[in-house]
Amino acid sequence: MDLDAVRTFVAAADAGQFQEAAAALSITQQAVSKRIAALEKDLEVRLFTRTARGAQLTIDGQAFLPHARELLRVEARADASVRPGRRALRVDVHSRRIAPAVLLQDFHRTHPRIELDVVTLDADAHAAIAAVEAGTIDVTFHAVTVPARRLPGAIRTARVIDEHHELLVGPRHALAGARAVTPAQLAEHRIWMPGMAAGTEWASYYDELAAVFGLTIDVVGPVFGNEALLAEIADSSELATLAGERTRYLWPDSYDLRRIPVRDPAPVYPMSLIWRDDNPHPALSKLRDYLGSRRVDTPDEKVWTPEWA
Repeated sequence: MDLDAVRTFVAAADAGQFQEAAAALSITQQAVSKRIAALEKDLEVRLFTRTARGAQLTIDGQAFLPHARELLRVEARADASVRPGRRALRVDVHSRRIAPAVLLQDFHRTHPRIELDVVTLDADAHAAIAAVEAGTIDVTFHAVTVPARRLPGAIRTARVIDEHHELLVGPRHALAGARAVTPAQLAEHRIWMPGMAAGTEWASYYDELAAVFGLTIDVVGPVFGNEALLAEIADSSELATLAGERTRYLWPDSYDLRRIPVRDPAPVYPMSLIWRDDNPHPALSKLRDYLGSRRVDTPDEKVWTPEWA
């Protein structure tokens, strides 16, 4: 069904005259007549009766009018659902606990009128980049371990997050009272990170971190979720894990867990914003500008980043 003809029908029904409908639509009266005739042929009914006063709806025209209005409303909603700036910006944060989700919430507080559709694909960088390339999401946050020349041609990246680490231990751990720890100190302790998937960018990062500083990162064991992990660490004098400084964890007060900064050097997990260069959504540029303004380099701080960063 021709929506221009439907729009012309509604205009003529509202005006009661083809001439006024033509003026409202900025077309000729002849074009109005042709569109109405084509719509009547398509529907196989007469929609108007011509009178000395203008055009009156027939019984069939009266029956069709509310449905015609609904067709135009659906068309407007469909247009708004995909037109840049009208639909929500769809952002993958991988996990709602980690730094990208925290920063995205800060962005929303700063720009409350920008609509966001926050999703968690729970995918590695390769799968998330494929989703951006396919257009199922607008942007994602991931560490990018390959050179830009090896990424799909339409994909663009910008490093926007340097996430420092904290050591998470229970009250009976040997480092529980420390105000800060060094990577060298961690070499004497077991870092427990069960379920880390081999081949992911975060596994690549922790493999290099362990090799450089002689750390023991234990990935063996079933994954029962963060709550179980925190409970095990709280009850142990030996277990510890690493978490991003902006990662959000909640636990009962009775656990008495300690979050201790890792410094000198401070290992930094680098994350990039990833998007298509032909994505016209206006909120994308605002998000990029905001994240760029939030990334602050500390020249006097000694940091460590992986070779691919």
